[in-house]
Amino acid sequence: MSLTLRVLLLASATLVALPHPLAEAQPRAGAPRAAQSGDVITSVVVRGNQRIEADTIRSYMLVQPGDVYESDRADRSLRTLFATGLFRDVRIGREGATLVVEVAENPIVNRVAFEGNRRISDDVLRQATQLRERSVLTPQLVQLDRQAILDIYARRGRFGAVVEPKLIELDQNRVNLVFEITEGPTALVARINFVGNTGFSDTRLRDVVATKEQAFYRILSTSDSFDPDRLAFDRELLRRYYLRNGYPDVQIGAATAELAPDRSGFFITFAINEGPRYTFGDIDITSAFPDLDPATLRRFLEVAPGGTYDGDAVERTSQALSDAANLRGFPFVEVQPQITRDTEARRANITFALTEGPRVYIERIDISGNTRTQDRVIRREFRLAEGDAFNAAQIRRSRDRIRNLGYFGDITINNTPGSAPDRTIVDARVVERATGEISLGGGFSTDAGFLADFGIRERNLGGTGIDARVNTTIAQRRSQVDLSVTDPSFLDRNLAIGGDVFYIQRDLRSVSGFDERRAGVSLRAGYEFNERLRQSWSYSLVQRRISNIQDGSSRFVVEQAGTTILSQVSQTLTYDVRDNPLDTRRGYVIRLGNDLAGLGGDVAYLRTRLDGALFLPLERLLGDPDFVLSISGSFGILNGFDSSRRDRIVDRFFLGGENLRGFAVAGAGPRDIASRDALGGRLMWTQSTELRFPLPVPSELGLVGRAFVDVGSLSRTVSGTGIGDDASPRVGAGVGVSWRSPFGLINIDVAQAIAKQSYDETQVVRFGFGTRF
Repeated sequence: MSLTLRVLLLASATLVALPHPLAEAQPRAGAPRAAQSGDVITSVVVRGNQRIEADTIRSYMLVQPGDVYESDRADRSLRTLFATGLFRDVRIGREGATLVVEVAENPIVNRVAFEGNRRISDDVLRQATQLRERSVLTPQLVQLDRQAILDIYARRGRFGAVVEPKLIELDQNRVNLVFEITEGPTALVARINFVGNTGFSDTRLRDVVATKEQAFYRILSTSDSFDPDRLAFDRELLRRYYLRNGYPDVQIGAATAELAPDRSGFFITFAINEGPRYTFGDIDITSAFPDLDPATLRRFLEVAPGGTYDGDAVERTSQALSDAANLRGFPFVEVQPQITRDTEARRANITFALTEGPRVYIERIDISGNTRTQDRVIRREFRLAEGDAFNAAQIRRSRDRIRNLGYFGDITINNTPGSAPDRTIVDARVVERATGEISLGGGFSTDAGFLADFGIRERNLGGTGIDARVNTTIAQRRSQVDLSVTDPSFLDRNLAIGGDVFYIQRDLRSVSGFDERRAGVSLRAGYEFNERLRQSWSYSLVQRRISNIQDGSSRFVVEQAGTTILSQVSQTLTYDVRDNPLDTRRGYVIRLGNDLAGLGGDVAYLRTRLDGALFLPLERLLGDPDFVLSISGSFGILNGFDSSRRDRIVDRFFLGGENLRGFAVAGAGPRDIASRDALGGRLMWTQSTELRFPLPVPSELGLVGRAFVDVGSLSRTVSGTGIGDDASPRVGAGVGVSWRSPFGLINIDVAQAIAKQSYDETQVVRFGFGTRF
């Protein structure tokens, strides 16, 4: 039997054209005679049914044998049968005292298929549609599924998609349903406009919103695709930007999107009512607690009179005051910033009112969604325990700590009423994600040359939170194999325990005239004093071998040849208040490190290093959050305490390259003038001032400009003729570009050595590239 293709939409139109089965009309020859009102029905006969039992059909009828026929009840029976969705046609008529119900059943779906869909998989479309194999097919369901497919394509920016449902009729009243899809081009955002903005230009505001205008360089991005949900997010971004820059009365109207006549692109318009720009007026703190002196909290203020109004700073201050009060033994504090506007002077006076909130205690902490990660791994990140006073700030901090584990794609923490009015249940729901990694990478840097990298890592081994990894790096001038295991909470305590086994080989012939090989083990332990202060300890036992010394090398290098054992205890104390360790815009970090060698081994020394960095946002001054000034510095000193076990060249400090741009790696500081070998130093200090600024290109390209000045000095090595050991400062200055490309971070620096010695080695261009995939 030949297969027939028929558009299902025509079947729906045929239903509309059918005459009413109870219409007063002359019956056709052979058709049942219409029943007359008042007659008694002796039986109900069902015809045309194939799959559905006659008794089932009769059960939907409002007219049963023995009933007096009423046209209204017959009409309602007809509508009831149609409403079941089981029939494409129903007729009710009479043969004498018998009521005849003739039905034509809707077909059964044998298979649902999709054709022409290249951008969206069958599985995604099948989840969005209702019709399945062995389900009853109706025109209404087909149209609903067709619209669902169109909606999916619309969310992907393909508003010109065409979906045509077609039927392939089979035997036994079965059909194959095929959705023929023409996907069409993506309707991108052609233009973003703003109405009512006077304080900021359209160009500035386009950088604020997440939606971007179409451009050739966004081929790997979806930010220029039209997404109605993203427009709501864009409105919030605009609102927060205005609040952060002095506009507390700003109102962001609804965003309108107009589709071009050819359906190729969207024109988006944001309506903005900015209101006046305010500065901070009087700043005050009041407390409803007699034992909580507001004067002791003023140091937590991040706002000051005369500054531009900043809504984010007001929120941060409220949070800081709440946290400070909690730590002082007031767990139920609520901080309400009360803003009074002086419209004439355009000043916002703010009073941070500390009031007592409801007294609620945590009855229970429930955790769900973790099918692999053990409960204790999540529970130990909570800053509260069952029985503690409920504190919203600690809940937020707990959520951030759980999220920072990296084990979960999503984490939500809600509280529900407990068994009493002053009890609450904390419900933490997590969505786990894969924590195993296999990485393969490559790149080039001025220091190491071309490199290849391979690693295997599991950040949540067996759901215990243990981080285990094996990493191998092979480069022209440095190769390394490292096996590492770390338990971040040993025995569920504030103690991180770990160990490393490593092998490192470095080609230092271009720097100091020799090759170095290291093989050893290291044991580590660390703990936190609080959220910002952390200390770590380690013990290392390392075998170092100096070999392949070049002809003509310095006599100080020649005497380094051979193998030595390093037995070293180290500690690092870190105080970190940066807002983001990876993309820092404000805050500072201070780090003190000590290395004590001499508990066994062939060398004995105490090496101390102090590092610090301060990050200052210049948004208020320059009106752009991407302007950031960083001021960093370091100081290091190495002292030997056993003349029979003197330190080696590889134990000393080196200056140049990463810590002093404009100079080659180990290019500044003590050097054998004849052989040009760097000898390292025992006293070093550096200082760097860098301005990070946006480049005149779209921000989503990930390009950031840098201008810097580096200063440093290295001295105190060995005495002797022919040794350059001038402690005078070296200075390098230049500019650079950083690109967070899809292939990894690329850094290019161009620097000039301004102050140097004749024996120093300089480097104008410094380049680094690396990626992992």
